[in-house]
Amino acid sequence: MSLKKHALVLFTKYPEPGRTKTRLIEMNGGTLTEVEAAELYRAMVLDTADVGLHAVDRCRHAKGEEFSFCVSSSPAEHMPRVREMFGSEFPSSPIVYIVDRGSNFDEHFNSCFCQLFDQGYDSVVCIGGDLPGLSPGLIFRAFESLGELAAGAGRGAMALAPCQAGGVSLVGITQGAPVDFTGVFYNAQGVTALDALVSLAALNEIPLALLETVYDVDYVQDLAHATSVINAMSYAARFQEDIVVPKRTLEFICKNGIVANSAPTESRDPRDLLDSAEQAICQPTME
Repeated sequence: MSLKKHALVLFTKYPEPGRTKTRLIEMNGGTLTEVEAAELYRAMVLDTADVGLHAVDRCRHAKGEEFSFCVSSSPAEHMPRVREMFGSEFPSSPIVYIVDRGSNFDEHFNSCFCQLFDQGYDSVVCIGGDLPGLSPGLIFRAFESLGELAAGAGRGAMALAPCQAGGVSLVGITQGAPVDFTGVFYNAQGVTALDALVSLAALNEIPLALLETVYDVDYVQDLAHATSVINAMSYAARFQEDIVVPKRTLEFICKNGIVANSAPTESRDPRDLLDSAEQAICQPTME
């Protein structure tokens, strides 16, 4: 009996100035130049790849099955630079490269999964390239959940890890699960990607594993949050083996003097008054 095949996919693009992390640049209300935004994305995507390679290695040893680390990118003419970027950082790591195709993100996502399933992979887990807080353990649990749920379902399985604002940072599905991403990331109704995927799973009775939230980095406030998390990871890694410190992103943060600040407060109100204030703020307005 042949071993099952599984793929971890890093869904990314080449970090080109002016076309990468544009919501972080100064002209769009951010704090970085176009070149700095591209440098930051390069650091994050390589750090995310580092985590992914650790996770794939862990899965291979724990499960005794075939696990591949893949990079899905477009357009095709940028693939030589993508290959060079990953090859120079991870020269001894086998990486599968595929070109995803389509006219929008939904079509590119469908293309990525379809190509890998056509190559015989039994499950595919896809992650974004801007996840410096990602851990190998979360990826391991995603594959583990897919295997357990699919074994007793007959409808395949899905695994999701949310990010902020109703998005998703990890999407995993198994071969045979009736999943089509059309209308998930781009829809006229304004439905979040997380809601759309959960609805898709429910509609098709696909078992779903929901993992912990992993924040991506799109806006300045996301970068501030990531800065605090990465600083915490750098210290906590001394005591937790599962943490892979995003050293390239940390180096960028230190080089550019990026710090996370919180609004100062000198409030000394009793706790019961603070709770009352919070309840008043959260109470819905009825008209």
